Amino acid sequence: MTQVTEKPTADPAAAEPPEPPYRALVVDNDPSQAETMAEALERVGFECRVATSGVAGAAEAEEAAFDVVVTDLVMTDLDGLGVLERTKAAQPEAQVILVTGHGTVPSAVDAMQRGAFSYLLKPLDIGQLRAAAQRAAETTRLRRANLELHRRLDEKFGFEGVVGDSPRMRAVLERLKRIAPTNAAVLIQGETGTGKELVAQAIHQNSPRKSKPFVALNCAALSENILESELFGHVRGAFTDASSDRVGKFEYAHGGTIFLDEVGDMPLPTQIKLLRVLENGEITRVGSNQPIKVNVRLLSATNRDLESSLEDGTFRRDLYHRLKVVTLRLPPLRERRQDIPILIDYFMKQLAKQHGKQVKGMTSPARRRLGAFDWPGNVRQLRNVVESMVVVDYDGLLDLDDLPEELADPGTSSEPEGPPGAASLAKLVGKPLDELERLFIAETLRLTGGNREESARMLGIGERTLYRKIKQYNI
Repeated sequence: MTQVTEKPTADPAAAEPPEPPYRALVVDNDPSQAETMAEALERVGFECRVATSGVAGAAEAEEAAFDVVVTDLVMTDLDGLGVLERTKAAQPEAQVILVTGHGTVPSAVDAMQRGAFSYLLKPLDIGQLRAAAQRAAETTRLRRANLELHRRLDEKFGFEGVVGDSPRMRAVLERLKRIAPTNAAVLIQGETGTGKELVAQAIHQNSPRKSKPFVALNCAALSENILESELFGHVRGAFTDASSDRVGKFEYAHGGTIFLDEVGDMPLPTQIKLLRVLENGEITRVGSNQPIKVNVRLLSATNRDLESSLEDGTFRRDLYHRLKVVTLRLPPLRERRQDIPILIDYFMKQLAKQHGKQVKGMTSPARRRLGAFDWPGNVRQLRNVVESMVVVDYDGLLDLDDLPEELADPGTSSEPEGPPGAASLAKLVGKPLDELERLFIAETLRLTGGNREESARMLGIGERTLYRKIKQYNI
């Protein structure tokens, strides 16, 4: 029988319960003890179901979704380990807490090896139960959110690494679906750090050429002579250091894709030679007169305004039209703030694995700081910041103290000190509460790019409550 004792602690029932509430299943042969545990969880916002046998509890777990299952270990028909096993088989993300008055080290180790979230000993303290159930439920929700994120990404035609669910990024991903299977030349435009090369790789990986080479070259990093040698190759003796023949990028990428980054910085003489390659499908190595047939798909990118370059004569108009059979514009991160929470989670998981760190998550204040920053370096800068936080973190939870210098001081970011139009706290004094609530909800939605789920989490209210407030205030 589960003995429950409650210490005289502050009543946490005064806190606003989560909405939608966490769902818990309580399993115990003793109906009164099961009801007592369920009532303790309900007082802090859980929605509870009770089963008074192991078999009944396992059946409930197989039929309905729960965030946490609290089960007694010793039961007459099906013990807690049996409930654990059947729960994990039915819903692997759900967390199971075992309760027992016969605890031993081997039994605890066995339970944890089988996937139990926690192992509580009798007499059971209500505070311990609530804290363990809260952590378990949060873990379940996070895992399910990650699974949903990956499901959404998988639906985006498998463009791994091109992450986003904002309207602007959904439009980009939809366009990628149409572009990738073709052989059309694509001009990718966007600010530095928006992910132009990543998009080029995604196009290649989702094209019929994916089994052939993908070759990238930055046109701005090389002088005219070296650039031509890199693109078209050279023969021995073509210039002073040409001690042997060299295969160029176009020849090496035969059958595949070549990506020319910063193509707007390509010198005019090289532009003429590139145009001939696109027109004839042939390259000529530097120092040779022998043409070589090549079959490549050309993707190019620039952060420059090529229209202006056409006007001032630094970029050829005929080459421009050859490159831009299809144009793809990548939005800067400040115009797709709704994607920042998704990108943070994506980078945290990716970089924690890369650096061998255990990262449980990021605190709300740190997320707000990142959500408010202007990100002049776009997604690349966000990734670098998250990587820095992962590397310097020591407690498994990324917080303000893990931020790099450019974000550590709020004065260096665009994070507002109050809602729009509030230059100081004094301007808020005397305003009606509903007006203040509207201002803060509107500002939070702005910071998250309209992401209601993230806004509700930051505001500490449920999504349904936020939806009602949006309609109430006509935001």
